[in-house]
Amino acid sequence: MNNPLSTSTEKQLSRQTEEVVEFIRRIRARVATVVVGQDIVVERLLIALFTGGHLLLQGVPGLAKTLLVSVLGKSIDLDFARVQFTIDLLPSDILGSEILDQKTNDFRVHKGPVFTNLLLADEINRAAPKVQGALLEAMQERKVTIGNETFRLPVPFLVIATQNPVEQAGTFELPEAQLDRFMLLHRLTYPDAIEEREILRRNAGLGLDVQDKGAVVKTEFDVLDKEPVGSAAELVTAMKAINQVYVSDVFFDHVVEIVGRTRNHPLLELGCSPRAGISLIKASRARALIHGRNHVIPDDLYALAEDVMLHRMRLTYEALADGHTSTGILKTVLDEFG
Repeated sequence: MNNPLSTSTEKQLSRQTEEVVEFIRRIRARVATVVVGQDIVVERLLIALFTGGHLLLQGVPGLAKTLLVSVLGKSIDLDFARVQFTIDLLPSDILGSEILDQKTNDFRVHKGPVFTNLLLADEINRAAPKVQGALLEAMQERKVTIGNETFRLPVPFLVIATQNPVEQAGTFELPEAQLDRFMLLHRLTYPDAIEEREILRRNAGLGLDVQDKGAVVKTEFDVLDKEPVGSAAELVTAMKAINQVYVSDVFFDHVVEIVGRTRNHPLLELGCSPRAGISLIKASRARALIHGRNHVIPDDLYALAEDVMLHRMRLTYEALADGHTSTGILKTVLDEFG
């Protein structure tokens, strides 16, 4: 790959890369004190954080989705809020509302938990479509309308949502428009035997938290260190460095070609939007920097393709009836292209 950067620019990028890699190392070390394994998930969380893209984590209960986001929020000096999505949740419970001040007889704005840097939307598919629609404006435009006023959300603003794919009772399928707002959808898997043994060993050693006349068994949430290991300024440095990561014209062409093939595939009713290509470029730049490089390589594209593209693809009825899957079709597209 021909990288037309000057020597001075390369040295500056090298210093920035070293600083960001050290910043990432501290975050990973903090996460590792609480969560066993899940290196790929942590990488995806960092990619979303560094690029300002929203992330959807999909997995069965008990895979530490909420714990991962909580420890990330406490690892960096950012405001963090969590909303447990339920079927009776209202848009005002997330965005805020106007409240009548009885002393002055005037309405004042009460801002909701969406006014934060890192918003954890736990079990997002349990919320009614009205709530999901209200969140859509915040995710895309980084602003919220309450009454007749429009408010900008804090910078950075990132939604990390979790979703249980196996439980359908009391849930609502996310519409394609909202799924497209998520830069990445990562599917978590069970830990291997060695990691699960370490999880059990750590949990057995947590002990009790004695309070007043009683005691409660500690959980992993009780041992989260609340002191951040990274600052907002370091996060800004990482984001600036990512914007300097070199992307060749050939890489742009590859992304356009792969995304375009999903739109023309006979087994797909809906292919990937241009937002998928934008997300692939952004995520690839972030992944390159996380791995200590100042340029993207094809491995970045192939590593991220599933997380960026699968949730944007919808099979035809005939393809579903014949047993095809989005994963299999994307693998065929990538294999044919490679």
